[in-house]
Amino acid sequence: MSSIIFDHQAVEDAIGHMADAIQGEQVHLIGIQRGGAKVANALQQLLEARGTQVCRGNLDISFYRDDLDTIAPNPEVKPSQLPHDFNGKTIWLVDDVLYTGRTIRAALGEIFDYGRPAAVKLAVLVNRGGHQLPIAPDLVGLNYNADPGCSIKLVTAGPWYIEQRDPSSAEEQ
Repeated sequence: MSSIIFDHQAVEDAIGHMADAIQGEQVHLIGIQRGGAKVANALQQLLEARGTQVCRGNLDISFYRDDLDTIAPNPEVKPSQLPHDFNGKTIWLVDDVLYTGRTIRAALGEIFDYGRPAAVKLAVLVNRGGHQLPIAPDLVGLNYNADPGCSIKLVTAGPWYIEQRDPSSAEEQ
């Protein structure tokens, strides 16, 4: 069973607040495939609308995961795209939902294989709690304390919203 925990307006407002908090004439955004890349795209649109130059990239952290052998027999892997030099720059790493921190750990590993940024700031649309690693976001759109057994998902088909899926609905995912 799934239920909407944040409707379209709440998601839109959160992304607007996140964009307002990201300052600078030039901003480097790196979205984590899939949901994080969509959030980074939305942030890019808002930042560019106010005149900020945005340098964008996307990461597919599949080969950097510590659970690659357990997620699926043939995981769908897309290439990472980091078309700009971010050495010595502050970058914003963007994801949709922060849970254990393992995705962020994998993303950091990949980022540092590409170069050496001056700083990495983490922006997440939803911080759901349950961190297993010492990773904390610098910027959070929405906070939600979810039970460990459920999943929190950004749904982007149509107007965006956030839903909670209980363990009994795992087959729906």
